[in-house]
Amino acid sequence: MKNLLVKNVNTLAGEKIDRDGNQFTVKTIITDEETSKCRANFVEVEPGNYAYGYHYHEANEEVFYIISGSGIVRTIEGELPLKTGDVIGFPTGEKGAHVMMNKSENEKLVYIDFGTTVLPDVVHLPDFNKIMVISKEVNGVYDK
Repeated sequence: MKNLLVKNVNTLAGEKIDRDGNQFTVKTIITDEETSKCRANFVEVEPGNYAYGYHYHEANEEVFYIISGSGIVRTIEGELPLKTGDVIGFPTGEKGAHVMMNKSENEKLVYIDFGTTVLPDVVHLPDFNKIMVISKEVNGVYDK
């Protein structure tokens, strides 16, 4: 961290993301400007939706802590149920592939997404046979 941080998630503005009719909200807790080694997002997934999409990182690890609700995480080893209080860690590489899904009909899934911020990073999107390249100067999606 570049400075001591104290924030209240209830006061943070959320960014509603809509991808192909799938909706979720992200509240950035720790921004890229505030740190050089980690990040944290508060993620809310509406019933019947998923967050981000199935992917894995070459350079960055992630850890999710389920605050409320329940969900299913799709991994390379199959689907795993998660509930309030569960923590799951995703290593780099294909063995860390994941997508969080809320299959509930009426309960919002809320979790914190902690991750490292190693650049450059290549994010693989296996369902689309694409990659996303993220660096200080490039952020784009490309065919594999």
